[in-house]
Amino acid sequence: MAKVRQDAWSHEDDLLLAETVLRHIREGSTQLNAFEEVGDHLNRTSAACGFRWNAEIRKKYVDAIELAKRQRKEKKRALQRKQIDAKQAHFSLPPVPSTPHVVSDDGQVEEQVNEESSIISFDTVISFLNELKKEHTFSSREKLESKNLKQENEKLRNEVNELHKQLNSTEKQLASIKEDYQTFIQIMDRARKMTIFNEKDALKSPSFRMDKNGNLEQLAQSSGN
Repeated sequence: MAKVRQDAWSHEDDLLLAETVLRHIREGSTQLNAFEEVGDHLNRTSAACGFRWNAEIRKKYVDAIELAKRQRKEKKRALQRKQIDAKQAHFSLPPVPSTPHVVSDDGQVEEQVNEESSIISFDTVISFLNELKKEHTFSSREKLESKNLKQENEKLRNEVNELHKQLNSTEKQLASIKEDYQTFIQIMDRARKMTIFNEKDALKSPSFRMDKNGNLEQLAQSSGN
């Protein structure tokens, strides 16, 4: 069944949308997944949820969004450290040798720096690069989703403007039709009156008189009563 709900958003609906989006951000998911989850729960489309989030709710949760992003990063770092510790335990890495001490000419004890102890493990570098790649991919996906939402909002806005133009044009056409109809009624009324007047004139009997020569001539009909 298609989602066609168009009623107003309640405070509870807004709160559910905000909590769901923040949870998806903390868990490393996408906002689109959050919109789809809320849409299924409220019987709304994901596009409607995305429009509501970007237009009304997002600006009210700026600090909460930043906090959720920091929590996501901390969670990823903790998972990364756990994976590194698991790998080190699996391969039984040898202990780092203690830093040797040497005695200087003036009798001071100095630490001799072990260059090997400052070398970062190869697995750590790979893990860091993979994490950086994931962050970049996630950021690119968010930008693409935001771009798609903006394009959809722009499309809906253009459709609304076009409907307003069509409505204005229809109203003007209706007003013109009404004006033409009134003019037509007036013309028909004048034509009817002229017809009745001509019929009355046609029913009058002609009048005649005798001229001085004994001929009959028709008298002109008077317009008076």
